[in-house]
Parts: sequence; C-alpha cells; structure tokens
Amino acid sequence: MAEHTIAAIYTGAALVKPLSDLLKESLGDCKIMNILDDSMIGDIIEAGTLTKAVKRRLYGYYEIACASGAELILNTCSSIGDAVYGAREFFPIPIVRIDEPMARKAIELSDSIAVLATLPTTLDPTLRLLQRCAAESGKTIRTVSALAEGAFSAITSGDGPTHDRLVAETAKQVSDSCDVILLAQGSMARMEEPLARLTGKTVLSSPRFGVQMVKQMLGEAF
Repeated sequence: MAEHTIAAIYTGAALVKPLSDLLKESLGDCKIMNILDDSMIGDIIEAGTLTKAVKRRLYGYYEIACASGAELILNTCSSIGDAVYGAREFFPIPIVRIDEPMARKAIELSDSIAVLATLPTTLDPTLRLLQRCAAESGKTIRTVSALAEGAFSAITSGDGPTHDRLVAETAKQVSDSCDVILLAQGSMARMEEPLARLTGKTVLSSPRFGVQMVKQMLGEAF
C-alpha cells in the first residue's frame, strides 16, 4: 500500500501508542498525525454529555487535519462519536468512528450485547450506536450496560493493574446476561483476551476493527 496520511483524534493519552502501533502494523508506511486534547473528555465528564463547545473544538481539529493533508480522519473516542455524523456532511475526507465497525460485528454475532465502559459519558453514545446499527441492519437487539467505576481515573493516572482489576470485576457481573461483551473505549482493548478467558464470552474492542475499516477505506479510495 502506498504511503497515506491519517489523522487520529484522541481525548486521552492511553490509546495513542497502542493504536499508532496497530495502524503502522496494518498499514505499513502510513504517516500518522496524532492530535491529542484531553481537555475535551474533561469537559464532557464535567457536563455529563457532549457539548456544543467540545464539538466545535473537535471540528477545529478536523479542519487542521484536512489542512495538513490528511486523507482520512480516525475519531478514536467513543464519547465524541456522535459528532462524526454531522461532520461527514461537510468535511471533504472520510471520517471513521473507531467503534462503529465493532458495533456492527457485535450485532452480526448476537442480539444480546453487554456494553462495558469506564466512563458514564461513553455508555449512552455506545448504546445509541448499537441501536443505530441494529436499525440499519433490520435487527432488534437487547443491551445491558455496566460501568467500571474508578477504572478511568486509574488508567489516566498510570495505574494499569487497578484499571484491569475493576474492568474484570465489572465484566463478571454482566457476563451471565449477554452473549457478547463490547468494550466501549479503545483504552480497554488490552482487556479483550483476558476478559474472554475470564467470562467465556465473545469480547470485542474497537481498535482492531477500526484499523481494519481504515485500511479498507484507504484501499477503496486509492
């Protein structure tokens, strides 16, 4: 694959290196422009929802990506995922919502899905995404949601073991009520295989599915 320029927009530092490594592994000599603004997630947590001010700031980063020659934007944060739909109408390059292909895969596999998150502001956008994808597929799904309280603050402060323990405890609480466990945030991807072993359920995380979508879209466009 010829060299492409991808802009990845982040609201937290924990995902930057693992996702960049995954992009390089999958796409080879792609140029990756990482844009990180963790104040966006701070503002969302404070407001309890995606605000217009955060959306404007996000769209400013989309503008920067376009002006810098990016051929595709990867929106890596589920809490700002809903902003993608409006942006696609007027930005000139594709915008990939990292969790969308994961959601479609979950619906393909089962109609019983648990959404596990470390932030409450991620649960509703992910549940809306699942319902949107299910409606587009003509399917009816049943969802349950679970919040690993304290896990987000642990991972942002560098305490990986506490994050992983809290996520595992929460996964065990919901595993009997679903067929598929969907990890709502990319920063949780490290727990995909451990949780599958722990619960015996299918566990999905967004980075690998998002990267596959990026690769597919770049291949179709060029």
